[in-house]
Amino acid sequence: MTTPPALLIAGHGTRDDAGAEAFRDFVRELGRRNPGLPVAGGFIELSPPPLGDAVAELVERGVRRFAAVPLMLVSAGHAKGDIPAALTREKERHPGISYTYGRPLGPHPALLAVLERRLEQALGASSARTPEDRADVTVLLVGRGSTDPDANAEVYKAARLLWEGRGYAGVETAFVSLAAPDVPSGLDRCVRLGARRIVVLPYFLFTGILPDRVRHQTEGWAAAHPEVEVFSADVIGPEPELLDLVMERYTEAVEGDLRMNCDSCVYRIALPGFEDKVGAPQQPHFHPDDDGHHHHGHSHGHAHSHAH
Repeated sequence: MTTPPALLIAGHGTRDDAGAEAFRDFVRELGRRNPGLPVAGGFIELSPPPLGDAVAELVERGVRRFAAVPLMLVSAGHAKGDIPAALTREKERHPGISYTYGRPLGPHPALLAVLERRLEQALGASSARTPEDRADVTVLLVGRGSTDPDANAEVYKAARLLWEGRGYAGVETAFVSLAAPDVPSGLDRCVRLGARRIVVLPYFLFTGILPDRVRHQTEGWAAAHPEVEVFSADVIGPEPELLDLVMERYTEAVEGDLRMNCDSCVYRIALPGFEDKVGAPQQPHFHPDDDGHHHHGHSHGHAHSHAH
């Protein structure tokens, strides 16, 4: 039987010791949950161990093939450039190894479910348990922020998917570094849109300096605006959904199944309020310029085998 490729987890890195240890704990838990699968993890910057040490650890354990999964919510400079460059370097350092590269994690319905849980926990005793309650809650989803507009756009996509079907008054977006709007500006926008109860929700996997900054900025803004109820939610954390998603990304990479954006496709996944669309047969759009001869034998638009 062919030995499956090992799993290499690539992290961003943080100057926060607790955040770095949370990553290392997460990697260890992946190993415990998958006995027989060599698992190692390292960082691109700021924290030990570096990614190169993680590759060396796998090689010392006899690994020649591995799948690398970026433990990142969006595809920014690290996922697009730094990690592939680091893996190319390691391939030169360790002749004979081969690897496949997976895709970032979000915005996946499993993570959106965790974010929803974090919202409920933040609201606590005044929780938005009914549709009427939720209609009074505005969410400010705060991403890391990047100089890459595609990465910032991914945070907006996550915000929209979180809003869809869940009944919140709205889900706005802000960033804690490198991109506008910042957290205070995002909160100002929520108020201009009529918000009176706001949950600030950090779009981060683990604790660290940037999530702490989100909380501090939120607390400072709230102190200056006592007329607005403001709640701070926790980060996603090492939830079972996150562990399962990493393994899903690993399997995709191993099998070469790097699909289009089907994670959040209403025809594949039961998203809140759209459950009836799962598996629905797809029909081509009628186009006014079509001559009418291909309506039954030719597929247009998004008729690409959604209904698996």
